[in-house]
Amino acid sequence: MCLGIPGKVEEIKGELATVSFGSVRREVDIRLLEDVEVGEYVLVHAGFAINKINQQEAEETLALIREIAVLGEELNENMQINQSRHSPEPEHNTRINRNSEDSTH
Repeated sequence: MCLGIPGKVEEIKGELATVSFGSVRREVDIRLLEDVEVGEYVLVHAGFAINKINQQEAEETLALIREIAVLGEELNENMQINQSRHSPEPEHNTRINRNSEDSTH
Protein backbone atom coordinates (compact mmCIF):
# COMPACT_ATOMS: atom_id res chain seq x y z
CA MET A 1 0.00 0.00 0.00
CA CYS A 2 1.22 3.49 -0.74
CA LEU A 3 -0.02 6.90 0.17
CA GLY A 4 -0.48 9.34 -2.68
CA ILE A 5 -0.96 13.01 -1.91
CA PRO A 6 -3.02 15.03 -4.39
CA GLY A 7 -1.53 18.17 -5.85
CA LYS A 8 -2.19 20.60 -8.66
CA VAL A 9 0.23 20.84 -11.57
CA GLU A 10 1.39 24.46 -11.78
CA GLU A 11 4.20 24.24 -14.34
CA ILE A 12 5.81 21.60 -16.56
CA LYS A 13 9.46 21.54 -17.67
CA GLY A 14 10.27 18.38 -19.58
CA GLU A 15 9.82 15.38 -17.32
CA LEU A 16 9.36 17.46 -14.18
CA ALA A 17 6.35 19.39 -12.98
CA THR A 18 5.97 21.92 -10.21
CA VAL A 19 3.05 20.65 -8.15
CA SER A 20 1.34 22.62 -5.39
CA PHE A 21 0.06 20.98 -2.25
CA GLY A 22 -1.73 23.94 -0.73
CA SER A 23 0.99 26.41 0.24
CA VAL A 24 3.82 23.92 -0.48
CA ARG A 25 5.28 23.48 -3.97
CA ARG A 26 7.50 20.58 -5.04
CA GLU A 27 9.21 19.30 -8.16
CA VAL A 28 7.60 16.02 -9.21
CA ASP A 29 8.67 13.47 -11.82
CA ILE A 30 5.80 12.97 -14.31
CA ARG A 31 7.37 10.29 -16.54
CA LEU A 32 4.96 7.61 -15.26
CA LEU A 33 1.95 9.45 -16.73
CA GLU A 34 0.98 10.43 -20.25
CA ASP A 35 -0.22 13.87 -21.32
CA VAL A 36 -0.02 15.70 -18.00
CA GLU A 37 -1.16 19.29 -18.38
CA VAL A 38 -0.92 22.43 -16.24
CA GLY A 39 -4.03 22.73 -14.06
CA GLU A 40 -4.58 18.99 -13.70
CA TYR A 41 -4.43 17.17 -10.40
CA VAL A 42 -2.12 14.25 -9.78
CA LEU A 43 -1.46 11.83 -6.93
CA VAL A 44 2.16 12.04 -5.83
CA HIS A 45 4.10 9.32 -4.05
CA ALA A 46 7.83 9.47 -3.30
CA GLY A 47 8.37 12.32 -5.75
CA PHE A 48 6.53 10.68 -8.66
CA ALA A 49 3.12 11.49 -10.09
CA ILE A 50 1.45 8.07 -10.09
CA ASN A 51 -2.07 8.87 -11.24
CA LYS A 52 -4.24 11.69 -12.56
CA ILE A 53 -7.36 12.58 -10.59
CA ASN A 54 -10.10 15.14 -11.00
CA GLN A 55 -10.44 18.25 -8.85
CA GLN A 56 -13.31 16.83 -6.79
CA GLU A 57 -11.30 13.70 -5.88
CA ALA A 58 -8.32 15.88 -4.97
CA GLU A 59 -10.40 18.13 -2.71
CA GLU A 60 -12.12 15.18 -1.02
CA THR A 61 -8.79 13.45 -0.40
CA LEU A 62 -7.20 16.63 0.98
CA ALA A 63 -10.19 17.12 3.30
CA LEU A 64 -9.75 13.57 4.61
CA ILE A 65 -6.02 14.11 5.14
CA ARG A 66 -6.75 17.31 7.10
CA GLU A 67 -9.32 15.43 9.20
CA ILE A 68 -6.81 12.67 9.94
CA ALA A 69 -4.24 15.28 10.99
CA VAL A 70 -6.73 16.88 13.41
CA LEU A 71 -7.67 13.48 14.86
CA GLY A 72 -3.98 12.66 15.27
CA GLU A 73 -3.40 15.89 17.18
CA GLU A 74 -6.40 15.18 19.43
CA LEU A 75 -5.18 11.64 20.08
CA ASN A 76 -1.71 12.91 20.94
CA GLU A 77 -3.16 15.46 23.37
CA ASN A 78 -5.33 12.79 25.04
CA MET A 79 -2.36 10.46 25.38
CA GLN A 80 -0.32 13.20 27.04
CA ILE A 81 -3.16 13.97 29.47
CA ASN A 82 -3.55 10.28 30.35
CA GLN A 83 0.18 9.87 30.86
CA SER A 84 0.30 12.82 33.26
CA ARG A 85 -2.67 11.43 35.23
CA HIS A 86 -1.17 7.97 35.56
CA SER A 87 2.49 8.76 35.97
CA PRO A 88 4.03 7.25 39.09
CA GLU A 89 5.02 9.46 41.98
CA PRO A 90 8.68 10.44 41.82
CA GLU A 91 10.86 8.15 43.87
CA HIS A 92 12.66 9.64 46.84
CA ASN A 93 16.38 9.17 46.95
CA THR A 94 16.84 6.54 49.66
CA ARG A 95 20.46 5.82 48.84
CA ILE A 96 22.72 5.97 51.87
CA ASN A 97 25.70 8.23 51.63
CA ARG A 98 28.53 5.99 52.77
CA ASN A 99 30.69 8.93 53.73
CA SER A 100 28.16 10.09 56.31
CA GLU A 101 27.76 6.63 57.94
CA ASP A 102 29.12 6.20 61.38
CA SER A 103 32.44 4.45 60.86
CA THR A 104 33.55 2.77 64.05
CA HIS A 105 35.91 0.22 62.54
